[in-house]
Amino acid sequence: MKINENFVLREVADSWVVIPIGEKSVDFNGMMNLNETGVLLWRELEKGAEKEELVAAITAEYDVSEEVAAGDIDEFIEVLKKAGCLE
Repeated sequence: MKINENFVLREVADSWVVIPIGEKSVDFNGMMNLNETGVLLWRELEKGAEKEELVAAITAEYDVSEEVAAGDIDEFIEVLKKAGCLE
């Protein structure tokens, strides 16, 4: 999986937001707020990480089981897909 190049992650006033650029700014009106976990996953997805790599990143950073991490990642990926953030 990879982040669509028409979306960027920015830190704004101590918050992390995803904003559309270029053509996507017409289709996607607004921005998405991400927490620390979302930022970690976003950065891994920018590198083209697959689900197994995302699970490994989350379990290395947080005290959570692989099963819980996988379920949360599925939800996060679904949100990104619906928003058009993934290629």
